[in-house]
Amino acid sequence: MDLFDGIVESEPRNIQLAPGAMLLSGFARPFEVPLIEAVHTIVARAPFRHLVTPGGHRMSVAMTNSGAVGWISDRTGYRYDAIDPHSGQPWPPMPAVFAEIAAQAAAKAGFADFHPEACLINRYEPGAKLSLHQDKDELDFRQPIVSVSLGLPATFLFGGLNRTDRTARYRLTHGDVVVWGGPARLAYHGVMPLPDGEHPLLGRQRINLTFRKTR
Repeated sequence: MDLFDGIVESEPRNIQLAPGAMLLSGFARPFEVPLIEAVHTIVARAPFRHLVTPGGHRMSVAMTNSGAVGWISDRTGYRYDAIDPHSGQPWPPMPAVFAEIAAQAAAKAGFADFHPEACLINRYEPGAKLSLHQDKDELDFRQPIVSVSLGLPATFLFGGLNRTDRTARYRLTHGDVVVWGGPARLAYHGVMPLPDGEHPLLGRQRINLTFRKTR
């Protein structure tokens, strides 16, 4: 069943960030309730945690995963694994609403037949940030990245294929989705420190769902 059937919404405002990269404003807002409920269910089984980078830095963003594999980081490196190292159990399965939102957003941005295997769930509290980086731990760069914003607004940085390339800033609000692939698949991106605030559904936090095809 297409979760978008029967929804009457005005056309999202689409902003091209670069060739292959698109901001779909408010695209996920009609499904805020099932998305947030799904996050709570996942976190009950696989709680948020602050990962450590190979260099020993504790990430300010807390995270967990759902899907066939999850992204993890520790002193040995960055990688995907089917097992949650905290519980020794498989990651919670990806909810249907997650997979459908990701597929529909990817198609809207020009990437048909996107079937993510992993959803990285990041929790930003005031002051948390994400430094400029590339998503390059996947084996197939032909598939896009789909990123859904929920909760407090954040400033998203989007640059080029080199760390030193100029970055543009975009304000992401509740329900916005960013998709990047093709020539922008390895673009550097990040999130500036999250300002304090209060969201009516999520309180003093931002939740980011990042969907990836890993293999």
